[in-house]
Amino acid sequence: MKPPEVWRAIFKSYDVRGTVPDQLDAEAARAIGLGLANYLGAGPVAVGRDMRLSSPELAAALTQGLNDGGVEVWDLGLCSTDMVTFVAGKYGIAGGVMVTASHNPPQWNGFKFCERGGYPLSGQHGLDQILERILTGRLDCAPAPAGVVKRDLAQEYVRHLLSFIDGDAIGPLKVVVDAGNGMAGKMFPEVARHLPIQVIPLFFELDGRFPNHPASPIEAENQEDCKRKIRETGADLGLLFDGDADRVFVVDEKAAGVSGTVLTALIAERMLRRHPGATILYNVICGRIVPEVIARAGGRGVQTPVGHSIIKAIMRKEDAIFAGEHSGHYFFRDNYSADSGLIAALIVLALVSRQGRPLSAVIAPYEKYYPSGEINITVASAAEQQAKIAALKQRYADGQVLTIDGLRVDYPHWWFNVRPSNTEPLLRLNVEADTPERMAEKRDELLVVLRSEV
Repeated sequence: MKPPEVWRAIFKSYDVRGTVPDQLDAEAARAIGLGLANYLGAGPVAVGRDMRLSSPELAAALTQGLNDGGVEVWDLGLCSTDMVTFVAGKYGIAGGVMVTASHNPPQWNGFKFCERGGYPLSGQHGLDQILERILTGRLDCAPAPAGVVKRDLAQEYVRHLLSFIDGDAIGPLKVVVDAGNGMAGKMFPEVARHLPIQVIPLFFELDGRFPNHPASPIEAENQEDCKRKIRETGADLGLLFDGDADRVFVVDEKAAGVSGTVLTALIAERMLRRHPGATILYNVICGRIVPEVIARAGGRGVQTPVGHSIIKAIMRKEDAIFAGEHSGHYFFRDNYSADSGLIAALIVLALVSRQGRPLSAVIAPYEKYYPSGEINITVASAAEQQAKIAALKQRYADGQVLTIDGLRVDYPHWWFNVRPSNTEPLLRLNVEADTPERMAEKRDELLVVLRSEV
């Protein structure tokens, strides 16, 4: 059994994640499965996995733990994370687990969890109790182990995805799709065969070694293959997915990346046309265009902290129809409040088709402001993180202050957010202004404070 410090390291705020085999191995996976069975107390539980080399072994061990705890497992095989959530929600089963480390390097793996209705487990809800059981040895086997049922539900999920667009909404677009050797390589073709689009595939081969580039399209360098292919082929746009396909990033026909803020605004406006007056969530690092668009479209905007499990909980509380994060997560109430890169991609394709204009022209009205992009500042400790945030709060006390996630301060012509990383000794800074000159001035002003000794 792993020492306590390893267990505490791999149980994160939103999931379980670590390096294989030193932090996470079959023995640990079985213990986690048994702890989940004890927490849920009933079954069945859907288990899916990604294409990482360690995923088959970890999925089998996790399944064994669930079975030992008396919980039947629905084996979904290779799939995307959002499909696991869909199955848990659609069929009203006890929960679901996806074996994945999303965008992390090949030596990593982990588990994402949800319970009945697709509600996520997190460090404050469920995962804390499972960890406590493991650390105290309170893992109880059932008198009789349960079994495994293989379930092929991919086409059921594809029908669900297609329900988010009108049947004839998407025209004959030419689309570069970079799956990054991740699960979009399996899932996107299943969706695309129902659409009149020409797909130019990049790295659709499932390969947990990620031989072409990391499955982390938030980094600009990992978008270069897609951008190059757009230039070569004259494609209408590009779609890039992370390793477990729950996030999507978009590139326009000029091979320029489209920000998560702009996509949030675009999708929010479209969702409000379908659901007038609905509530839309957006996190504290989304740009100012998002609340402007929501208000203009007659919706109700609610700002949230960063983090998928937090947002999913707020969505249910507020009955929000949609939520967007600048980092490529897009959540839909009718997808059991879960994020789905595939649904967001379909909506973007429908928007471009309906307007009959290049994507760059579609998004131009939404690019009013000038963002800094996220800047990471290394700090020595959590105490230093808080001291620097406190210093900024005092210095910028004359602005509109929000402290739901780090510190956000709004002024008439600019705003900033600085928040501590959940996983690294970093502060993350985002600045946006109405001119590039003001953005650069305020960014540099903030960096002086953040890089100075407290």
